[in-house]
Amino acid sequence: MATNRSHRAKSSRHPRAASISKSSTANLRAEVYQRVTDKIIRDLEQGTRSWIKPWTQSSGQAAPARPLRHDGTPYRGVNVLILWSEAITHGYSSATWMTYHQARALGAQVRKGEQGATVVYAKAIERAGNDPVTGEEAIQRIPLLRAYTVFNIEQIEGLPAQPAPDPAHEPMSTRIDSVDAFITATTARIVHKGNRACYLPSADRIEMPPYRHFIDTPTSSAAERYYSTLLHELIHWTSPKHRCDRDLGKLFGDNAYAREELVAEIGAAFLCADLGIALEPRPDHACYLASWLAVLKSDKRAIFTAAGLAQKAVDWLVPKSPPTSS
Repeated sequence: MATNRSHRAKSSRHPRAASISKSSTANLRAEVYQRVTDKIIRDLEQGTRSWIKPWTQSSGQAAPARPLRHDGTPYRGVNVLILWSEAITHGYSSATWMTYHQARALGAQVRKGEQGATVVYAKAIERAGNDPVTGEEAIQRIPLLRAYTVFNIEQIEGLPAQPAPDPAHEPMSTRIDSVDAFITATTARIVHKGNRACYLPSADRIEMPPYRHFIDTPTSSAAERYYSTLLHELIHWTSPKHRCDRDLGKLFGDNAYAREELVAEIGAAFLCADLGIALEPRPDHACYLASWLAVLKSDKRAIFTAAGLAQKAVDWLVPKSPPTSS
C-alpha cells in the first residue's frame, strides 16, 4: 500500500492536480479548526470551561490527569482540551483513549453505535524550494494537520485488564512537597503580600496572598486553591522575551490581554493535571468569558494557538523541576 501511494505521488506532476491537493488539505485544515473551535465556544457559552475539570484515571482515584493514549503517553496541546471536553460531556471517568484499530489489535471492540472524538496530529514538513523574494534556494516549512478518531476505553468492550494507576498520580495530600519543589525549581521570584495574585512584568515577580488566606470550600481545599492560582501566575511569568516571548497585552479587554489570559488558564490546567492538583477556577476569571468568546469567534485558530503556547510554557517550566527519586 505504501509503495502504491509513493508511486501516485511521483506520477502526479500536473499543476492542476497539485493545486487540487493543496486546496483539499487547506479545506480539511479549516474544517478541523472550525469544528474544534465551535465545540469550545459551545462549552464557554454554557459557562463550562473545557479545561476546568480534568478527569481521573479511574473512578477510585482522586488526582486529575491528562488524557492518555493507549500506550500511556499523555496527549498534548489542543488535544488535551478536546478530550477533556468530551470526557466532561459524556461523563467518562477514564483518561485513556485509542483508535478503532488499536482496540481491535488488543482483541477488543468498540460498542455498536458509539461516537468517537476527533483529535488532531500536527507537524511541519520541510521541503526544498526557492525563496519567493530572493529566488535563492531555501527550506520551506509546510504545516500539516490531520484529524483522526479515538474512543474512550469506556466505549470499548473486551479490553485486557488495565494496569494499576500511575503512582505519580497519588492523592494530593501526598504530593504537596513535590508541587512546592516544582515551583521552587522554576526560580520565579514570588512575593507573598496583599490580597491579589498577579505577575508584574516591570519587576519580573509574582505577587500572591499569603497561603493562610486561602480557605477550604465545599468543592476544593485551600491547597488546591493556592497552588492552582500560583501555577496560573507562573504561566504568565514565562511570557517575557527571554523565556517564551508572548505579548501580555496592555488593558483588560485588549485582544492580546484576553489571549494571554486564555493561555495562562489552559497552561495552569495542564500543570495541575501533571502535578495531580484539581484546578480551582478563580472567580475573577468569569469576567474573561465574553472576551474569550470574542477572540474564538473572530479567529478559528485561536484555541489551537492558545493551547500550543500553553504547552510551550509548560515545556519550558517542566525541565527546571528537580528529578523525582526512583
